[in-house]
Amino acid sequence: MNPEQLNATHGIAGKLRFVTGKGGFTLIEIDNGKARALISPYAGQVLSFRPAGEAEDLLFVSEHAYYQPGKAIKGGIPVCWPWFGPDPEGRGRPVHGFVRNRDWQVLGTAMQDDGTTSVRLGITPDEAIRALWPHPFELTLEITVGRTLVLTLCSFNPDTVPHTITQGLHSYFRVGDVSRVRVLGLEGKSYIDKMDGGAGKTQQGPVTIGGEVDRIYTGVDRELVIDDPAFGRRIRIAAEGSASAVVWNPWAATAAAMADLGDEEYTGMLCVETTNAGPDAVQINPGENYRLVARYSLERE
Repeated sequence: MNPEQLNATHGIAGKLRFVTGKGGFTLIEIDNGKARALISPYAGQVLSFRPAGEAEDLLFVSEHAYYQPGKAIKGGIPVCWPWFGPDPEGRGRPVHGFVRNRDWQVLGTAMQDDGTTSVRLGITPDEAIRALWPHPFELTLEITVGRTLVLTLCSFNPDTVPHTITQGLHSYFRVGDVSRVRVLGLEGKSYIDKMDGGAGKTQQGPVTIGGEVDRIYTGVDRELVIDDPAFGRRIRIAAEGSASAVVWNPWAATAAAMADLGDEEYTGMLCVETTNAGPDAVQINPGENYRLVARYSLERE
């Protein structure tokens, strides 16, 4: 993707421009007075979001993240689709599906009447994708940048038979000290504890992080809040089209084993993900368009 050509067709003077970033990737920079954001058309991934006046980014991206074709970028909001987690058929296909390490097309950009900026990205199957998942589909992601960041992932099924998928917006949030963070809104919810062999458990009180955590919460029907006293702020996550949520932090040993995550970076990040994961699979009938929406906002304590 050529930034010069993209600026000619989709740039917005003084608000949105295409630039060359790390690894030679083309990136979208937005600065519209309400917020600043950075979006990668590779992977269809938001990498940065900071409302005006805020010192810290809402999102975390590792200093060691790969910016290489074929590899996932560690951080921001990767899109997991059409499966979340390991290959459900055990065929050795990529973890979290195949759209987080491919180029998405820029379908359009616009300034809205309320001063927000929208970017629309899309991906359709090519020969390499069809070898992994032999179903027709149209996947689009609309990103709206204002004081609130809104992601709308639309899965359209043009096939003559239903598709069943799992999916997720794998959001990495920047936090001041993960050991002091509380996640609110999951009290009393059932979860699958992947650190305990997939055992079913029930959340008692707010979620706190004192070691490696990898959980799929089910029956999620309310707004989630990351209470971050070290940064003196709360991150609010409101979802539509999702009945599950994943909470993940690798902690020290797993972080040290990851080449694309610094040994101590786990202390400044927490994933609270908007998903259809675990038993929360989605069937998309022929001609249907399924919407997964996440709204992220900051408030000061």
